[in-house]
Amino acid sequence: MPSVFVQGRPVDSYPRLAPEARRGRVRRITEVGEEVLHKPCRDVTEFGPDLAALIDDMFLTMYTADGAGLAANQVGVDLRLFVYDCPDDEGVRHAGHIVNPVLEPLDAAQRRLLDEGEGCLSVPGATMDVPRPDRAVVRGYDRDGEPLVIEGTGYFARCLAHETDHVNGQVYLDRLSARERKDALRQMADRREAVFARRAANIAALSG
Repeated sequence: MPSVFVQGRPVDSYPRLAPEARRGRVRRITEVGEEVLHKPCRDVTEFGPDLAALIDDMFLTMYTADGAGLAANQVGVDLRLFVYDCPDDEGVRHAGHIVNPVLEPLDAAQRRLLDEGEGCLSVPGATMDVPRPDRAVVRGYDRDGEPLVIEGTGYFARCLAHETDHVNGQVYLDRLSARERKDALRQMADRREAVFARRAANIAALSG
């Protein structure tokens, strides 16, 4: 099996950072509690240079924050869009973006739930177990408006579901009990400063 899939298609080789990141600028990542994270995002209706530039910025911002995925509302933009660079459980790397993503419902016979650790760049420093299906299929479009279908298993399926939640106005804390949510927010308070120090170091290293 190929070791890298870009936009759902196998490629022979791929750089450590997606090419989009070289054209991007780092944006501030929104945090849980900010309104833009807690309401459904608007559909993208215009495909052009502004959308392409946003995707470039999102890739670079994701890498500087050591993320596996990033939705547009995580950089304060109210649009249905996310980028990703994420391995699956077999070690295969998946990189790309998807516009106006819709997560296909799967019947019980097609999936099993995995209760595994999950974090979020908008909840810096916190990790909690969240049940997610071990398979995900997301339909949407690429930056040029061409139809796109991305399928994932294992950790990559978790990433696809997590990011689609974001564009629907949900963060993973919404899937936790009140007690678990309180624990996650405590982790965030304790670790937030260290997370931001790492991000600042990554920004310096990438710009150096």
